Amino acid sequence: MSADLSKDYSPSRDEFAAMLADSLAKDDLFEGSVVKGKVVGIEKDLAVIDVGLKMEGRVPVKEFGIGGQPGNIKVGDVVEVYLERIENALGEAVLSRDKARREESWTRLEKLSEKGEKVTGVIFNKVKGGFTVDLDGAVAFLPGSQVDIRPVRDIGPLMHQPQQFQILKMDRRRGNIVVSRRSVLEETRAEQRADIVARLAEGQIIDGLVKNITDYGAFIDLGGIDGLLHVTDMAWRRVNHPSEILNVGDTVKVQIIRINPETQRISLGMKQLQS
Repeated sequence: MSADLSKDYSPSRDEFAAMLADSLAKDDLFEGSVVKGKVVGIEKDLAVIDVGLKMEGRVPVKEFGIGGQPGNIKVGDVVEVYLERIENALGEAVLSRDKARREESWTRLEKLSEKGEKVTGVIFNKVKGGFTVDLDGAVAFLPGSQVDIRPVRDIGPLMHQPQQFQILKMDRRRGNIVVSRRSVLEETRAEQRADIVARLAEGQIIDGLVKNITDYGAFIDLGGIDGLLHVTDMAWRRVNHPSEILNVGDTVKVQIIRINPETQRISLGMKQLQS
């Protein structure tokens, strides 16, 4: 009668240590998580990534490119990839660099959104009602009304150019991000206006450009901010309409009569410079 040797078998210390290490390593690999792996080979347009436990997966090299640029990786590089499945029918791990970038971007963008900070992105496609923006891996929607302060006829010059956006809304569960370029421009313009107003003073004489003419006066561009030259302050004589004295595009010398620091409205006069 032969004895069942398997019952009496006990692993050596080294074998037990290896089995324990394997068990602990498996706990670190979760499907649906971002893991670190090492590039162990490049096969044509595929990078072979070892994520541990003698498991390898293949990821298109192009997924390691940023902003449409080709991927630049080499054997030995340590990269982060998204583990979709630990093993497929071929016995390989199913990995994705795109999804890893997306996860990284969402985490980073959520922190920036909480602080109200601006984010950098690239407009790369036109869709119904607006455009899509690549925020370094996460795709956001830019409504047409949020592209610029004024309607934009040709979006071409803005495409594929890194620029700043403000996050209006984020919903990770639905995968939705809405951004605005307009709010960034409005904030910049407000800062510029405040800076210009701070350099102006009541009584100051300044050159300006006639920007627009209305029945009650003319708007004068003072180098980034407009001032109103009322028809009653154009001349000591009666002026029926501003067009009697001014034309759009004229350069005129005016005096700053009043500055409202709260509304940043500037009142101008021409007759005050006349005898």
